[in-house]
Amino acid sequence: MTEPRRILVVDDEPQITRVLRTSLSSQGYDIRIANDGETALEILKDWPADLVITDLSMPNMDGLELCRRLRAKSQVPIVVLSVKGEERTKVRALDAGADDYVTKPFGMNELLARVRANLRRVATPESPAAGSIEAGDFRIDLDAHTVKIHGREVHLTPKEFDLLTYLARHRGKVITHRALLSAIWGPNSTEQPEYLRVFVGQLRKKIEPDASSPRYIQTEPWVGYRFEPGN
Repeated sequence: MTEPRRILVVDDEPQITRVLRTSLSSQGYDIRIANDGETALEILKDWPADLVITDLSMPNMDGLELCRRLRAKSQVPIVVLSVKGEERTKVRALDAGADDYVTKPFGMNELLARVRANLRRVATPESPAAGSIEAGDFRIDLDAHTVKIHGREVHLTPKEFDLLTYLARHRGKVITHRALLSAIWGPNSTEQPEYLRVFVGQLRKKIEPDASSPRYIQTEPWVGYRFEPGN
């Protein structure tokens, strides 16, 4: 029998944690609750979660710092919940390592869809072999979730890996912003262009010889992006 997926909810509002525990547990997930970032890190030492849902504004250690600490040592998907819906705050959270961002108040069906989408992208031992993509300067190992450029391994976050893989599968073609957002973050995220700006920027810093003059990820103004993997 397959073990239930583990989700750690980090929020200091009892009403929110109560609702999330009830709703997520009813979907078969194993749930733990933490009231701040420090407690979350302690729980994760002995209880490795498959996904973390965190608020931004919390005592002791806020959600941004928790994202940074987690991303420094883990690839676990992170979904941020926050009452702050402005683009600047979303960009800060994504820069800190979050994979997704949901603004409070939120619909539970939307949150559950985001949770499913992020968990689908977590590699599991039962996953069938996916092979690899070899394109120009790149070798993308889909089984091991590794990327090599000219034989040099580049460490990517899960969402960066998903983005690069999608672009590589459609190399040479212009992929619209909406198509990329829907493919990587799901259909509920097609109006979130800041996601792409942040993640394409992060990806360019890691794979481009000069991020200010991109060679591999080409911008098609007002339309989207095109991936040119080199010779």
